[in-house]
Amino acid sequence: MTDALDLHLNRDQRDLYERTREIAAESLAPIAAAGTPGRVNRPLVAALAEHGLLARLFERDQVSAIELCLIREALARACTEAETAFALQGLGAYPIVQAGSEALKAQWIPQVAAGTAVAAFALTEPEAGSDPAAVSLHAGPDGGGGYVLNGEKLWISNAPEADIYTVFARTEATTGARGLTAFVIPGDAPGLAGEPREMLAPHAIGSLTFDDVAVSADQVLGEPGAGFRVAMRTLDLFRPSVGAFAIGMARTALDLATAYTLERRAFGKPLKDHQAVAHRLAELRAHTEAARLMVHQAALAHDAQASDPSVAAMAKLLATEVAQQAVDAAVQFHGAVALEQGHPLEHLYRDVRAPRIYEGASEIQREIIARTMFRTPPQ
Repeated sequence: MTDALDLHLNRDQRDLYERTREIAAESLAPIAAAGTPGRVNRPLVAALAEHGLLARLFERDQVSAIELCLIREALARACTEAETAFALQGLGAYPIVQAGSEALKAQWIPQVAAGTAVAAFALTEPEAGSDPAAVSLHAGPDGGGGYVLNGEKLWISNAPEADIYTVFARTEATTGARGLTAFVIPGDAPGLAGEPREMLAPHAIGSLTFDDVAVSADQVLGEPGAGFRVAMRTLDLFRPSVGAFAIGMARTALDLATAYTLERRAFGKPLKDHQAVAHRLAELRAHTEAARLMVHQAALAHDAQASDPSVAAMAKLLATEVAQQAVDAAVQFHGAVALEQGHPLEHLYRDVRAPRIYEGASEIQREIIARTMFRTPPQ
C-alpha cells in the first residue's frame, strides 16, 4: 500500500514480508494448485520447509508474533493453501515447543520443521467448539502411571492424516490432576481412528475417535491438569495472526477489485467512475489498513510481553470481519465472472469465511472485549 503504514516494522521484517510473498507466488502456488482439495498437501508442507519458513516457527523457543503475522499475511496474498499449511504446522507443534520435554522436542520438532511430519491441534469437540472448558475426551488412569483416552474430536484440521496430534483431554483426580491435560499422540497410535469431513475449506479437516488409546506419562505436555494453560498460550500467540491471514485475503481482494474497476466499463464509463463503487472500495481499503495496524499492535504487544486479551480480540474481530466484507464487495463488483470455478475471488470467497469462526468466533471476541470494558469502567 504505502511505506507510511509500515514505519513500525524494521527493514528485516519488511524484507521477510516481501520475500515470503514472492516465494508464495512463484514457488508455492503451483504446488498448491497440484494438490487434492480436502487432503494434506505434503509436497506443499515440504516446500515451506525448503524455503526456510517453517524454521521461523521452531528455530527458537520464543516465536515472534509479528513475524508470524507478516508471514501469514504474505502467504495469504498469493497462496491461501500455503498459509494454512504453515499455520497448522505451527499450531499443532507449538505446544510441544512451549511445554514439551526435551525428549519430545527432539523427537518431533525437527520432523515438523523439516516438513516430513504433519502436525495437528486437537481441541474442538462436538459440544466444545468455542468453550474449551467443555472438553469431554476422557483420559483415565491405566494403573501404571499412564493414561487411557476415550472419546472423540471433531473439525480437526489435518485430521485424519496428521503424523502427530496435540490432544487435550479431561483428567480426573484419580490420575493425579483434575482438569484438562495436553498430550502428544502419534497419528498411528493403536486405538486412534479418524474420518475426513467434507467441508467448505480446501484443506484436510476430519474427526478423530479415541478407543482405549494408551498414553504414557512421558507424552504429557507441561503438568497434568495444566492443559488449558498450554492451549491458551498457543492460541494467544496465534490469534493475532489469524487476523493477518484475513488481512492478506482482504488486500488481495481489493487489489483485484481495483484493477477490474479500472478496465471494466458500465453505462458508458469505467466502474471506478461510479461513485457507489469507488467510495465503497475506498472505505474498505481504509478499514482493512486500520485492522492491519491493530493486528500488528496486538502482535507487538505479545512480543513485548504486554499482551492484552482484549487487544488481540479486537484485532481478530476487526480483521476477519472486514476481510469478509472486502471479498464480498470484490465479488459483487466483478459480477458473475468472480463466481466461476478457478477465479481468484471464487477461491477467496470460500476461504475467507472460516477465520470468523475458528480460534474463537467473532461473538467470542466481542464477549472478551465487553468483559474487559465492564471490568474496568471509564473514570
